[in-house]
Amino acid sequence: MTQLTNAPSTTAATQPGDLAVPAARNEPSVRRRKTIHPGRIVAWIVMIILLVITIFPFYWMLRTALSSNGALSANAASLLPVDFSWGGFQRVFGLQSIDDAIADGGSGAQLDFWRYLLNSVIVATGITVCQVFFSALAAYAFSRLKWRFRNIAFGVFLMSLMVPVIFTLLPNFLLIKQLGLIDTMLGIMLPSLFMAPFAIFFLRQFFLNVPLEVEEAALVDGASKIRVFFSVIVPMSAAPIATISILTYMTAWNDYFWPLMVSYTDESRVMTVALGAFSAQSPQGGPDWAGLMAATLVAATPMIILFVCFAKRIVNSIGFSGIK
Repeated sequence: MTQLTNAPSTTAATQPGDLAVPAARNEPSVRRRKTIHPGRIVAWIVMIILLVITIFPFYWMLRTALSSNGALSANAASLLPVDFSWGGFQRVFGLQSIDDAIADGGSGAQLDFWRYLLNSVIVATGITVCQVFFSALAAYAFSRLKWRFRNIAFGVFLMSLMVPVIFTLLPNFLLIKQLGLIDTMLGIMLPSLFMAPFAIFFLRQFFLNVPLEVEEAALVDGASKIRVFFSVIVPMSAAPIATISILTYMTAWNDYFWPLMVSYTDESRVMTVALGAFSAQSPQGGPDWAGLMAATLVAATPMIILFVCFAKRIVNSIGFSGIK
């Protein structure tokens, strides 16, 4: 009896493979390879083509800036810098003499780059700070304060989005001229300084999603509406406020037509207008493409860095779904 009872256990111990067979059947021995669908391949190809089309102008700008202006016309189709030279950047930063600039195909005109850059920074920063501040106050009034004809007033603000900007240029110019602000940075900033319909609409939609209980608790504690706005609403709305600030800054930085109408001298000339004046100078029968592309690349670098750093926040804030 002892041998009969021990026999099965001995057999099971000597043949472990028989017990492992069922477990092995549950786990596939070879991992299945993911099948690549033709649609996915086509999607990747289209995405790569669109990416190349988007990035190529920036590469062409860099290639032109690193080329010698005199050799560009002879090798206009070359994908690489033609007769590699730092002359374009040297002319932008004022590091090249007039004789060397003319010899390199430049106009010999001086581009006061740092002054124009400072003017652009002052104008864009002033517009952004004031516009976002007043737009946030107006958005809070439209979303939280109860007053007569509130919805009608908000509808008027939204209707202003449908008015083309060119229709307001002449009235704004006459107003700035009567105020004596022609050829001043304040004259450039004033039409965009106090409000923007899109910024009001954008912030109002977010303020509407702020829980009323939070605001009511602050009011019960004795806080005024102004204190509630600065102590409760603004901290909770940091993401959309930062987003609209970035978008406003980029718009103010890239504005060209209005500063062109108002500024006439270097005292108030911003970067976009300065680049237009620089390209209008035609030495030896053609523009200084190397210097122009170098100046454009340097001027666009801050905006590119700003967008790359905050691109994710901009996308997330535009598609926000409220506070959870």
